[in-house]
Amino acid sequence: MRDVAVIAFAQSPCQPANRHDDMAEILLPVIQEALSQAGVERDRVDFYASGSHDFFEGRTFSYIESLDAVGAWPPISESHVEMDAAWAFAEAWTWLQLGEGDISLVYGVGRGSLATDLDQVLPTQLDPYLLTPLRPHRDALAGLQAAALLDAGLLTERAMAETVQRCLGDATTNSAALKAAHHTLDELLSAPYVARPLRTHDVGPTGDGAAAVVLAAGNIARELSERPAWVRGLDHRIETHYPGMRTLTESVSTRTAAHRAAELAGFAAMDVDVAELHTEYSYQESLLTTALNLKDADINPSGGPLAGRPMTATGLIRIGEVAQRILDGRGDRGLAHATNGPILQHNLVCLMEGE
Repeated sequence: MRDVAVIAFAQSPCQPANRHDDMAEILLPVIQEALSQAGVERDRVDFYASGSHDFFEGRTFSYIESLDAVGAWPPISESHVEMDAAWAFAEAWTWLQLGEGDISLVYGVGRGSLATDLDQVLPTQLDPYLLTPLRPHRDALAGLQAAALLDAGLLTERAMAETVQRCLGDATTNSAALKAAHHTLDELLSAPYVARPLRTHDVGPTGDGAAAVVLAAGNIARELSERPAWVRGLDHRIETHYPGMRTLTESVSTRTAAHRAAELAGFAAMDVDVAELHTEYSYQESLLTTALNLKDADINPSGGPLAGRPMTATGLIRIGEVAQRILDGRGDRGLAHATNGPILQHNLVCLMEGE
């Protein structure tokens, strides 16, 4: 395996709505900051990979607009995924493994606020014959999974509220409004349900934002960074998109991806000191912690998606947050998790390490 590392990470605040900013305006300062941290100009980047979502934008090939921030002339080598940019990261890592170049820039930009009604957009991910026509509320399926965990005795509503309280207290970026929501546990537990047993604070707020990561290989990474965050193992697995055929109280794809990533890395999830989990709902932290067999890791020290969820950039931010802690010496080994699709359908695990 070729040594590949994250050498820079930047993100924008997660805004509740950014309707007056176009995609390039949100993205440009983030890309500039990431390249500045890496100490490289755009002409040194060999490959660009991005993630966005046409359904949120309401038009096809919406990511083309982001190239105004990247700069597509002279011609560049570029690729795009129609999902969370964590999978663009996986593509760029693979591209560098193939020896096609030495430096890659990965970015994700999402404007979930553009959709007039997300309850009409998100069901398009579901089974087109049986579930999509029902147009379930965006939090309905998550409520079913959370209820399954409660019914099995694996979780309590109080534990969910404790997770929310910790994440909002730890939040250092993203939604400023949620950072102020330091309620007592009793106050959180008395809030009304949005999809029983989920309350408003149990749901990561959808927002607009962007993130960018710079990857470099081998000695180039060592030249450009004093302490690169080496990607030691990465894998992603998917389960059926029909929830009725899955065991909702566990995440088989997360466990499988973590096992494969550990084989590549030479260390397992239980060995990391920090973990950033793509928890779009509070109950998912307990589920993922069990699937990953996390032991003493500091989980979501950034506040995680419960403090702000910029659509299609959230998973990439988890990778960037872990990498940043390694880059600045606050961590030695870390795990980043990303998810895509309904109720943890598709999961990615990335294990990183400092030298």
